Amino acid sequence: MKYLSTRGDKAERHFSDILLEGLAPDGGLYLPISYPQVDAATLARWRGLSYADLAIEILSLYIDDVPAADLRALVGRTYTEAVFGTPQITPLKPLAPNLALVALSNGPTLAFKDMAMQLLGQLFEYELKRRGETLNILGATSGDTGSAAEYAMRGKAGIQVFMLSPHGRMSPFQQAQMFSLQEPNIHNLALQGVFDDCQDIVKAVSNDLEFKRKYRIGTVNSINWARLLAQVVYYFAAYFQATTSDTARVSFTVPSGNFGNVCAGHVARQMGLPIEQLVVATNENDVLDEFFRTGVYRPRGAERTLETSSPSMDISKASNFERFVFDLLDRDAARVKRLFGEELASKGFFEITPEERARMSERYGFVSGRSTHEDRVKTIQLCHQRYGVVIDTHTADGLKVALETRREGVPMLVLETALPAKFAATIEEALGIVPPRPAALADLEDRPKRVTVLPVSVDLVKQFLVDHV
Repeated sequence: MKYLSTRGDKAERHFSDILLEGLAPDGGLYLPISYPQVDAATLARWRGLSYADLAIEILSLYIDDVPAADLRALVGRTYTEAVFGTPQITPLKPLAPNLALVALSNGPTLAFKDMAMQLLGQLFEYELKRRGETLNILGATSGDTGSAAEYAMRGKAGIQVFMLSPHGRMSPFQQAQMFSLQEPNIHNLALQGVFDDCQDIVKAVSNDLEFKRKYRIGTVNSINWARLLAQVVYYFAAYFQATTSDTARVSFTVPSGNFGNVCAGHVARQMGLPIEQLVVATNENDVLDEFFRTGVYRPRGAERTLETSSPSMDISKASNFERFVFDLLDRDAARVKRLFGEELASKGFFEITPEERARMSERYGFVSGRSTHEDRVKTIQLCHQRYGVVIDTHTADGLKVALETRREGVPMLVLETALPAKFAATIEEALGIVPPRPAALADLEDRPKRVTVLPVSVDLVKQFLVDHV
């Protein structure tokens, strides 16, 4: 299996090369040259496998430069009941006939990001040891990616983590999860801007090839293909739990900010998983909803990126979106480079053709919707009153849009984003109760914190890296 860049770089790479690289040298994102195809017979063979065994089957289709026994050991250490609190790893939470949540928040940081990040930590440590190298991870987070990465990488040999976050724009729980870590290989940088500023700096550093190579910079954001690949697995796992036939179709609704989570669903669908709809649910920062409704992609600047009660989705530049557009445009790398490079820079937006707009739903199954603070409060109340389940704010955005878009007779699976405890203020507003949290995290916000506050500056972030590697 070889990988190519969405912007046309001619060098084809193996999995282990792009694992440590992040962005391609031309600024594009990596995708496999072709998606492995899965038929009904294969689905039948996979049905009933444990989550770890299913992960091995899927990952092995994309990873052919790690010995099978080593990959099995890495996956086996990752997807365990000890790590995720349940033998199913991602059990369904039925709400009503043909409506369920996919429980993705049982990991160490109580968010779906653990599903991929725990594996990424194992893969990084393995590959660095195999090469005798070290890696300095530069990441950006709007809330959950940072803590999931830091918990997965803390204490890992040969790895340091430098995590950028928007100062004051995460929930108190999210901030405390990251800033309370005391491991010397973890560095938190709170930038005086929004998430998109953090993400732009990660990309700017990654595009400085000389600096990137000299200081051995890698990424854990979902621009890293390995992380997105790990998320493909739970689409298959959820499908098997929701169906009894290997030809039955299901739909997924995915709360979306950076487009990584739903892009994994796109990959699963391209592989042959019988997905009817992939529903993109945004909050008030509805750039993606605008695109799927109108065909216009119009990222917003920091001053127009709203601070909401589902803060992990307060994103206006969806970095994974380029992967889908690459497929949508029949893998025309030159056009992708022109749209995401020249047109966004010169006009601030780009627009696809009416035919391509129709293709998004007809060929790829995408639809979208948006949710506001009022919507999520009402949906949290509805879910608690009607189904007896308390959900977090981002999952509420997903459920609200799912109820609007689901089709008769087709199971709708809403991807859970995090546990409610991470966003207690809005849960209290909606339900008048304080959501429970694990006993081990009872004093989280009161723990000593390690964080450096910086203005939005590529140069200052680079200097911090140089001073601490």
